[in-house]
Amino acid sequence: MRVKMFAFLMLLVTMLSGCGYNQIQANDEAVKSSWAEVLNQYKRRADLVPNLVNVVKGYAEHEKEVLTQVTEARAKVGSMQVTPEVLNDPAAFARFQQAQGELSSALSRLMVVTENYPNLKADASFRDLQAQLEGTENRITVARNRYIKAVEAYNVHVRSFPTNLTAKMFGYDVKPSFTVDNEKAISDAPAVNFGGSGK
Repeated sequence: MRVKMFAFLMLLVTMLSGCGYNQIQANDEAVKSSWAEVLNQYKRRADLVPNLVNVVKGYAEHEKEVLTQVTEARAKVGSMQVTPEVLNDPAAFARFQQAQGELSSALSRLMVVTENYPNLKADASFRDLQAQLEGTENRITVARNRYIKAVEAYNVHVRSFPTNLTAKMFGYDVKPSFTVDNEKAISDAPAVNFGGSGK
């Protein structure tokens, strides 16, 4: 009986190693790792927002509507429960994308408004925050691109024969990625050029 069980287990291990199971695991981990970096960079951006709003408020108090939009968009992003399950739930992923897109749009409007305040643009704290925001937006773009590539590799693997049979057997479905609908929004960083010539 033990010999038959051992032989069955060896056969199962051989089948799993030859059917793409290990590669599915490797690709899944790559997706999770790249997603963690996306979240890390989005959090970094969200952490900059309160300081940015406070500095702008000191110079542009009557831009209350724009400041409120930024604050509300940041609050919406902060209130989202982003669990690992987001990667397997296209609807939850879309809600995450939408919230981040709203924050990007609100920050863009805020940056446009600041062009009207030369004293604000000359403020050292504001210039430092602007540099941090610009660097963070660049890191977000890089992290998103890595995530998109990791998802592409994973999705191609779980949809290819015969690996797709293994994926179905173990419940590995395709993962959502950034969509074409908001491609412009996710590829454009907020305008943070504070030169005298505008954009």
